[in-house]
Amino acid sequence: MDLVESGKMAVKTLTANKLRSALTMLGIIIGNASVIAMIGIGQGAQRLASEQFESLGPNVLFVSPGSREMRNRTFDLPKTLVLEDAKAIATQVPSIKEVAPQRQSQLPIVYRNLNTNSLVVGTTPTFLSVRSFDMAKGRFITDQDVERNTQVVALGSDLANRFFGNQDPIGQEIRIKGVTFRVIGVLQSKGAFLGNNQDDAAYVPITTLANRLTGRTSPYGLDLTFISISAKNEASIPAAEFQITNLLRLRHKITTSDDFTVQTQKDILQIVGTITGGLTIMLAAIAAISLVVGGIGIMNIMLVSVTERTQEIGLRKAIGASQEDILVQFMIEAVILAAAGGFLGTAIGVGGVLLVGAFTPLQAGISPVALAIATTVSGGIGLFFGVVPARRAAQLDPIVALRSN
Repeated sequence: MDLVESGKMAVKTLTANKLRSALTMLGIIIGNASVIAMIGIGQGAQRLASEQFESLGPNVLFVSPGSREMRNRTFDLPKTLVLEDAKAIATQVPSIKEVAPQRQSQLPIVYRNLNTNSLVVGTTPTFLSVRSFDMAKGRFITDQDVERNTQVVALGSDLANRFFGNQDPIGQEIRIKGVTFRVIGVLQSKGAFLGNNQDDAAYVPITTLANRLTGRTSPYGLDLTFISISAKNEASIPAAEFQITNLLRLRHKITTSDDFTVQTQKDILQIVGTITGGLTIMLAAIAAISLVVGGIGIMNIMLVSVTERTQEIGLRKAIGASQEDILVQFMIEAVILAAAGGFLGTAIGVGGVLLVGAFTPLQAGISPVALAIATTVSGGIGLFFGVVPARRAAQLDPIVALRSN
């Protein structure tokens, strides 16, 4: 049995029926392209999430109202996390560096005849260092602004460009929910975080937001959306999490389940990674169904081919070809169809991933492991689904085959 000769014969047979061969490969092409694209996009989403969480600031913890279970069940969270809690953490937890309380709301913002509905964030001067923001021009909120409820605002870069274009916004006045604010600074671009554009936001003193714009809605004090906390270093994060939890339990007089949640960047990133990883696996599994469908298509076409080539098979057997020769001949044809479809599908999938990376924020990458697996699986599918037609061809009786029309 000469494998090289069998390979040449298989290629000649397949190229003689180009359209049928191309249609047979289509399922494998679509399956491979889908698997490669889904895995690449999923990995890109994981990398994007990782980078966005790292951009929040080094060694950051977040305290938010409501327990984990409560946050999963409802959007109506308790308003028990207040500004005094943030002050207590800043003064009584030794393992932390700085604390930035934050309260935010979506509010209408107007400048002359321009208006928008953007995120308004009430915070304190420590926000810049805790969340690793920088000023592009002007200044940020000061402690004096917070103490005096000053009506000043620092704008995100996108919001500043929308209102002022090439003009200098410093000293200009805008209206937030009908209240006049003086622009004191513009922050450097920070980008989006989990779908929210951090540059399309206005930053005001937290007391001004509560007293002039949203009102106080908690009987316990000035309620917060969350508290950002920077630990002294990475090693001190577990101690900070433990100390913050104990302090808040004492302050809130908790004896059962917590009414707050303390999370580290690593905790949140693991949750996001689990979600994106699960979605990637699910999408890749759905796409892999196309490979199975493609394999069934190969088997179907090969069975038809066996029927069409009955006389050829009988003639080859009559001049000395063994069952093994016929078996190998048809197996090679099936593997060639699957492997060629696999390579074409891989090329299309890689191209799709590169296009996604070029035109979207996702840093979609090509996984060498995914490429190897997809190509190997497609060839294996051809081998697996080619067995039945090949055995049927090999077992044909040469006399019966030669007599058939």
